[in-house]
Amino acid sequence: MMFFREHFAIIPKIFRTFGKNFFIMKHLFLLAFLFCSFSMFSQIEEIVGRWKTIDDKTGDAKSIVRIYQETNGKYFGVVEELFKNPDKKCENCSGENKDKPVLGMVIVTDMNEKNGALGGGKILDPENGKTYFASISLDKKTGKLKLRGSLDKMGVAGRNQFWEKVK
Repeated sequence: MMFFREHFAIIPKIFRTFGKNFFIMKHLFLLAFLFCSFSMFSQIEEIVGRWKTIDDKTGDAKSIVRIYQETNGKYFGVVEELFKNPDKKCENCSGENKDKPVLGMVIVTDMNEKNGALGGGKILDPENGKTYFASISLDKKTGKLKLRGSLDKMGVAGRNQFWEKVK
């Protein structure tokens, strides 16, 4: 019992020593934490919405994909518009997407929010029918969506695409 009394006796001394400075520091820390939390939340709010996908090789716009959040908290992306061939089917896909129309297809699945970005999910490339691990973040400098598709979960073996916000 004596041990606790001796060690906890220092707490009132700390408050007397720092006084108002301790109170101010505590509130400044809380404000900084809230600011960081809100900035990460606002970045996710900027990711949610409609995005124009751009072909890596030609630079042409291919489609409009809408990123949205489901009630389970996960994020998804659905193809809302195709610019060149609106009747295109996913011929190279397997499973339930085999020969289904690309228009209306969910191509971004099961993404989780972490530190103002999305990750842990997958993306389907309707061109080749392959599914890749995916991560999505917002490039603050350009305002474009950076989507990384990769063969491995860490994102080492993959490539980036940049999508433009639809206004």
